[in-house]
Amino acid sequence: MKILVIHATAGAGHKKAAEAIFHGLQAQGGFDARLVDALDHTNPFFKITYPGFYSLIVTRLSWAWGFLFALLDIPWMQPLVHMARRLYNGFNAQALQKFLIEEKFDAVITTQFLSAEVSAYLKRTGKIKSKIICVVTDFDVHRIWVNKGIDVYTGACEYTKNKLISLGVAPEKVFTTGIPTDAKFALQPDTTALKRKLGIQDGILTVLIATGSFGMGPIEELMQLLENYQLLIVCGHNKELYERLKPKADKNAHVLGLVNNMDELMSVSDVMVTKPGGLSIAEALVKKLPMIFFSAIPGQETNNIKVLSSYEVCQGQSSLPQISETIHAWSSNPKNLDVLRLRLSELSKPNAVADIIALL
Repeated sequence: MKILVIHATAGAGHKKAAEAIFHGLQAQGGFDARLVDALDHTNPFFKITYPGFYSLIVTRLSWAWGFLFALLDIPWMQPLVHMARRLYNGFNAQALQKFLIEEKFDAVITTQFLSAEVSAYLKRTGKIKSKIICVVTDFDVHRIWVNKGIDVYTGACEYTKNKLISLGVAPEKVFTTGIPTDAKFALQPDTTALKRKLGIQDGILTVLIATGSFGMGPIEELMQLLENYQLLIVCGHNKELYERLKPKADKNAHVLGLVNNMDELMSVSDVMVTKPGGLSIAEALVKKLPMIFFSAIPGQETNNIKVLSSYEVCQGQSSLPQISETIHAWSSNPKNLDVLRLRLSELSKPNAVADIIALL
């Protein structure tokens, strides 16, 4: 069976979800699987500017992103939005359309809305016969994910499923698999040995501060505010932030750049203070790691908080004083953390990759 797993590297979450599915296909065997970045099949100008524009608008002009996000989700705007997207993607992604037509994949698994729109268009116009599986990588659903021609949608939780159905997707096309995460997050390591390996002290509440791939948020203020706890600070791609914080590191404050062992850091942590990206949340849910959210991007991230708040597994977006107060309360009464971990386990989907592959 010839399978394409496709993403677009504007946001790290789409890529990580696609990689998890691709590695799952490889591990299971019996598939001729390919992992592709949709931007590699767009015109050169679009390929260069698309990720940069996204980075700029969410880090520097987040209010504009929030406005655009809301505008494109207005119901009566959808005929115009669909027409504009078809013209936009048809012009910029001609090579992607040609690639999908020529390769004749048996199935296309897409984790990003650009490739979802292109593959759905080709399917409904009879240009390809591939089975199209759209993996929604946030907990809420923007209308931009919904396209006629997609055969299967997968969602993070029941809320996601119900939202897709409310947007007109047939119930039999929607499956609650969870957001796919790398298999290593489902492992249960020896935390004592892992703490020794990472130089983490035992007996002190450990807070993982994850800034997202862009390294956003008031990290220096958090570092000072939480100085009485053990901190693991991940700066992501923000080299400037890393250089500023590294001299302030000590035995209770570990400053890290871009890491590939987030699963280990989550395993040795008691709490994670993080931006509410869909993949970060899904990984923490698998680890049953309590989360406090800050610096949410208006749109998909604030909507993720809304969904998780409805399940009573988070308190909404927190200010710096609220973060400190919550962590102090949890440190003073660890039983509250245990109750929260039980709630998190109800949303945890460690088998998401296998469940998605089973839909093929």
